[in-house]
Amino acid sequence: MPALPAGEICCIEDLRRLAKKRVPRMFYDYVDGGSWTESTYRANEEAFRRLEFRQRVAVDISRRSTATSMAGQAVRMPVAIAPTGLTGMQHADGEILAARAARDFGIPFTLSTMSICPIEAVAEATGRHPFWFQLYVLRDRGFVEALIERARAANCSALVVTMDLQVFGQRHKDKRNGLSTPPRPTLRNLLDLACKPRWCLGMLGTRHRQFGNIVGHAEGVDDIGDLVKWTSEQFDPALSWRDVEWIKYRWGGTLIVKGILDPEDARLAVAAGADAVVVSNHGGRQLDGAPASLCALPAVLDAVGDRVEVHLDGGIRSGQDVLKAVALGARGTYIGRAMMYGLGAGGQQGVAAALELIRNELDLSMAFCGRTDIGQVDDGILLRR
Repeated sequence: MPALPAGEICCIEDLRRLAKKRVPRMFYDYVDGGSWTESTYRANEEAFRRLEFRQRVAVDISRRSTATSMAGQAVRMPVAIAPTGLTGMQHADGEILAARAARDFGIPFTLSTMSICPIEAVAEATGRHPFWFQLYVLRDRGFVEALIERARAANCSALVVTMDLQVFGQRHKDKRNGLSTPPRPTLRNLLDLACKPRWCLGMLGTRHRQFGNIVGHAEGVDDIGDLVKWTSEQFDPALSWRDVEWIKYRWGGTLIVKGILDPEDARLAVAAGADAVVVSNHGGRQLDGAPASLCALPAVLDAVGDRVEVHLDGGIRSGQDVLKAVALGARGTYIGRAMMYGLGAGGQQGVAAALELIRNELDLSMAFCGRTDIGQVDDGILLRR
């Protein structure tokens, strides 16, 4: 992948535009889209724009720190990389590159069950540096139990259970593009791939081209044909809080429950053993018309009090967004699309650039608001309109 153009990357939007040029359309659209009308996808970003900062002056801001902790882990800023499926289709070995960038920067990386690179490959490539693993609760509980043990063996430090994918939201772009891994050799796909020669060369140079956590590990799943059928049958509409209790028992370590929008669900997550909950609408990719994550945050905070940490996922495109979420009470935030844009634009270098952009924006915005430590930030820095 060519280097990022010098002096031209100033914000996440610059990375998005570059990724659009460099990543095949079906995989770019997989990231840059939501379900149905995409109203919730757009609302996640719009909610941040409705908040204004209260600028202060003549405050000593000579020494500043964005460092804090998330789920018991020291972090350079209150940001983790969200679990994202098909990361390895934005760039060859994408999960490995993103995990390395997160390790080097000093924030958590979360590997998805639906990753292209398997848990073991990510662990080996990062020197067994701790990362988080996101777990879907599938019908095959034996496979789920094996995933938990594989995460433990890979030195994962937290398990993130995603609760809002019992059924799939309808994503029009994916349907129109015929999304598949690897891409089907249709005329449209072949013409698109012909325009992305560097992406193709990268994929030819890696052995990771399918869902690495599943193929060869799930019973009877040895190739792409088996995988499609298996996946369509495995997401469990009968998922309950008892399953979360079982996972907590089997795992025994830090458990983060993701996909919470309703205060009652937040309370149930705590009762089931969650150490942290993530307010998230799956990036607007599930229920279109659901509230923006930022709008759901205050009620969830009220529901759980100080019993567990509350994190926020959805709509984060800048350090200013991170600051606003923290000001409203989130202990940490997650970036999915912002990371994927960086990865598609420039591999590990692109992810590192995205993280530096966000941290710099966070630091400077905090300074303009007269705060020197992220731990001092509260809603006193905000004006509402």
